[in-house]
Amino acid sequence: MFSFFKKTVSLSPDYFPFVTDIHSHILPGIDDGSPDVETSLLLIEGLMKLGITQSVATPHIIGDLYRNDANTIQTALSLLNNALLEKKIDFKVTAAAEYMLDAYFLDLLSANTPLLTVKDNIVLTEFSYADKPYNVEQILFKIITEGYQPILAHPERYGYYHNDFKQYDHLNEIGFLLQVNLLSLTGYYGKPAAKAANYIIKNNLHSFIGTDLHHERHLNAISDPKNRQLYSSILHNKKYNEDMFF
Repeated sequence: MFSFFKKTVSLSPDYFPFVTDIHSHILPGIDDGSPDVETSLLLIEGLMKLGITQSVATPHIIGDLYRNDANTIQTALSLLNNALLEKKIDFKVTAAAEYMLDAYFLDLLSANTPLLTVKDNIVLTEFSYADKPYNVEQILFKIITEGYQPILAHPERYGYYHNDFKQYDHLNEIGFLLQVNLLSLTGYYGKPAAKAANYIIKNNLHSFIGTDLHHERHLNAISDPKNRQLYSSILHNKKYNEDMFF
């Protein structure tokens, strides 16, 4: 028998969509995220209150701004992990990178420089906010040919897609795994980004959810009880990211 009543979702004020965050900027002093170890520890303690037990730190690698590499990232990771050990904070931090798909990134691929992956061959990437990439298919082909599977970070935030949501279907079809920022769902980055995020989720185009945590303002917004109920409503109490690690 068919029901004419819409199925309701039980909204949980304690719901959080993952215990493993795959996108954050909590390493101290190497990009526009945490400026120092003390801030990193504050952010981690906030994540732990949400039920998060581990985080993949993904500092930016951008050719004309943040030329991080395995050495700079490992140094920052060791600094943070030593502080966690000293403070006896039970939280696991590993490190990868968030690669801007720019000319510098293509140079890294051409030089066969090993990329810093979130897990196995899975690499986190991003587009420029200012300019729509004109050669997405060619870049993607190069990434896949080199043996990597790209995640595209926060596609809902790229304004040049806001007038054509079908571009998200295209990105998914050609091989990008799409990662939505939690705060996009709340309108933190504006209504157009919120609408785009809802489209991506409603059409099941997303594979991952992340905090993209940079600073305490992000943490406060992510932790807001009203926002947590909103996550529950939109994401239907589902859990994300764990298939990658367990």
